[in-house]
Amino acid sequence: MTSAGSATPGAEASDAVEIRAALLRLRRSTGLQIAFGGLLQEPLRMRIAELNGAATGALRGLAIRSGSGLGGKAVALARPCAVTDYREARHISHEYDVPVAAEGLRAVLAVPVVVRRRVRGVLYGALRQPVALGDRTLDAAARDVEQNLVVRDEVERLVAAERAPEPDGRARVREEVREVHAELRALAPSVADPGLREQLLSLCDRLTAAAGPGAAAGDAGRTLAPRELDVLACVATGSTNAAVAERLGLRPETVKAYLRSAMRRLGAHNRLEAVVAARRAGLLP
Repeated sequence: MTSAGSATPGAEASDAVEIRAALLRLRRSTGLQIAFGGLLQEPLRMRIAELNGAATGALRGLAIRSGSGLGGKAVALARPCAVTDYREARHISHEYDVPVAAEGLRAVLAVPVVVRRRVRGVLYGALRQPVALGDRTLDAAARDVEQNLVVRDEVERLVAAERAPEPDGRARVREEVREVHAELRALAPSVADPGLREQLLSLCDRLTAAAGPGAAAGDAGRTLAPRELDVLACVATGSTNAAVAERLGLRPETVKAYLRSAMRRLGAHNRLEAVVAARRAGLLP
């Protein structure tokens, strides 16, 4: 989701996964009776999409407006807000008293998810007794979501840049460089002469360096094992796992294992993200 109100179906699914995982970690680490939340789908308006520990469905799908209720106050102020007893709280509006009462919530804490100074959502933690709640653990959960959203935003930006139109001649040269790079990486392991093998790998490094500006800030320390890089270089040309296996003389299962390992090292969730991350780290042309 690059901006509120413009989330694609895939981005919305990723949002749900991020929130769901954060709520699960939150309840396990704090003993809160219920955790819930959601991300903004349009400016200054969010919908509670994920719940963990709910006794009813009263809160599911509830639309929260900026400034309204506890969560809306957290959105408006861009900082955590809490009440010891929701139904008695005087410093919040009470548009949502009916669903909150149906769930039996008393002590409630709302922490905004803020990415690049913009509120992207809210995480809530609550108890069914009127007690004071600290915000440290819930705040840490919100920060985890923020970091994951920053990474995903950057990947989507880089993917968009990769897909942006460029002059036909330049595009053909770029693809040719990547294809030659993949062929050299595939050839090198089969060369018996160590000196010649090193020369081939050196040529691969030169192609990578010539194709772009090198590793971006913060990514220069990322590395891949030689076979992981071989597999990813072939994947970057659009090859399927079966085609990569045939090209490298490996079994398809082995290719999958190397690809999973490369994705884990790069912090990627799929093949495309892995290729983008490897290019950004200066590992692929």
